Amino acid sequence: MADTSKIHPEETIDVDEFLAKYDRESDYRRLTGSAGRIISAIAICFSLFQLYTAIFGVLDAQIQRAIHLSFGMVLVFLLYPSRSSWSRTKLHLLDAVLAIAAGCVPLYIVVNYQELVLRAGIVTRTDLIVGAIGILFVLEAARRVVGWPIVVVACAFIAYAFAGPYLTWLPGSLRILAHKGVGLRQLVYHLYYTTEGIAGIPLGVSSTFIFLFILFVAFLEKTGMGKLFIDLSNALAGWASGGPAKVAVLSSALMGTVSGSSVANVVGTGSFTIPMMKNLGYKPEFAGAVEAAASTGGQLMPPIMGAAAFLMAEFTGIPYIQVVKAAVIPAILYYIGIWSVVHLEAKRLGLKGIPRDQLPKVGPLILEKGHLMLPLAAIVYLLVTGRTPMRAAIWAILLSIVACMLRRSTRIGLVDIIDGLEQGARGALSVIIACATAGIIIGVVTKTGLGLKMASALVDLAGGKLLPTLFFTMITSLILGMGVPTTANYVITSTIAAPALLQLGVPVMAAHLFVFYFGIIADVTPPVALAAYAGSGIAKGDPMRTAFNASKLAIAAFLVPYMFVTSPVLLMMDVTLPLLIRVMGTAIIGMIGIGAAAEGYLLTDLSWPERLILLAGGLLMLDPGGFTDLIGVALLAGGFLIQAFRVQRS
Repeated sequence: MADTSKIHPEETIDVDEFLAKYDRESDYRRLTGSAGRIISAIAICFSLFQLYTAIFGVLDAQIQRAIHLSFGMVLVFLLYPSRSSWSRTKLHLLDAVLAIAAGCVPLYIVVNYQELVLRAGIVTRTDLIVGAIGILFVLEAARRVVGWPIVVVACAFIAYAFAGPYLTWLPGSLRILAHKGVGLRQLVYHLYYTTEGIAGIPLGVSSTFIFLFILFVAFLEKTGMGKLFIDLSNALAGWASGGPAKVAVLSSALMGTVSGSSVANVVGTGSFTIPMMKNLGYKPEFAGAVEAAASTGGQLMPPIMGAAAFLMAEFTGIPYIQVVKAAVIPAILYYIGIWSVVHLEAKRLGLKGIPRDQLPKVGPLILEKGHLMLPLAAIVYLLVTGRTPMRAAIWAILLSIVACMLRRSTRIGLVDIIDGLEQGARGALSVIIACATAGIIIGVVTKTGLGLKMASALVDLAGGKLLPTLFFTMITSLILGMGVPTTANYVITSTIAAPALLQLGVPVMAAHLFVFYFGIIADVTPPVALAAYAGSGIAKGDPMRTAFNASKLAIAAFLVPYMFVTSPVLLMMDVTLPLLIRVMGTAIIGMIGIGAAAEGYLLTDLSWPERLILLAGGLLMLDPGGFTDLIGVALLAGGFLIQAFRVQRS
């Protein structure tokens, strides 16, 4: 195998520093001594509790979720300081006290579970006080680990619950948002003591499926899976035109299959690929944008999709494997769109790849480390053959440990396994708190009927037409998704925006994927483009220009959702194999045409009329109809021949 150190750029990136700057989840205390050991013990016990209940049976819903939240709250208050200026190496007494209190409040449900069930709906003064404190603790934990955006949204929904009777002054169709109002006791009971609020479906999925998959990812990282993805991407694409950029696209897609954060994906793979792209000749803003767009697409990549796939299965009632299957073609089209623009930019600039003798070879790499991918193959097989996600995750965790033991070079010890348990618990914290906070939003929606009211308002605003409704839903999802983690992002957009599409008869799967896509793409859409800003920080480029470049690269994410709503065959719904092959072929050709139009280059620089011809042809090819395909082929062929003629003349 080639010495991969030759392809490492001279520029070095402090990964922890960039993660702490752009990803709140990574800005936690690094404690040593007795405090560090206590936190490690709590995290390990948390992982062991989740494994125990997964293997021997999940507890009653409210008890399972309350214990899950209690562990999460304790760790959040210990690891994330109250103020950003406080030390990351010392534990503040206030945070220690708050951690104890925040951990005890959810256990009130566990201790008094039977009594709470027997007097369902009756709220004592103690219930009211504990519940109100519990809600405040969840919001404070969200502020620390997730950030202000989701806290502001949750508080706005709580305010809406109280303000319902005072909204009759709203004009026109917006007056539908008024309601009779919710009392304090009613709201606290609904949000804290039922499975319709904080302990709702999102936290339920977090306490079962999601935690196990995050733990699985933690063990994969211990086995060196991340480096394998980068080495494999280099071996496959590093030699091509603009090789490092294509490595960024491919490695981010591979990392996205297991990653739960676009920002973490940007920093993890971008610390390696962005300096390589700059050294090759890409501008900093383009290099950062490639990594940001590719890493954000990882949240759309099956089988995990940033853990949203599990929530989508629960919300829609569609089997998990069907959700994954539906997301495959849109994800492929997304990455083909980025790949085509990257390739054309490299051709336009005349950029070459890395010499093959400086790259690892695919064969030796697979022989040496290919066994590390066995758990990923196993988890897909288990899901396809009908195993539950929880059972599949348990087997995948076990196989990840067994697989790395097959060769001495990848073997891990007991210390690594224990550290994997700790890292898995830490990695789940933002998801736990985001799901709990999203439960507040869902609780208000179910109590006030806001979801249907918002849907009616959006449909009325669009005049009952599908395309305008899709546009307004897209804008709503982009706004709601700004600065919000993947899981909470999907919960919010599916609760508020998706019902508008369902009212117009859009298939359930298509409606939920539509809002999910636009909620995720907010990570590269100005003004709150966290993934793009992280990429610009590594590339030392202009953040806003990086964000606009990333939006251009992610053009597929703005187009494909409209296509699969109007033509659900792209989601593999009621499709035959010949039709699927034709749809995939025409859609891929269409994405290449759109990529060329976005880049302004095909065989040579495109004029504006040529760009419009290729754009129109690409869009028509995305619509899987025989007539539109013929027109699209004619336009793309015409654009190509015009370019070829210009090149021949010059």
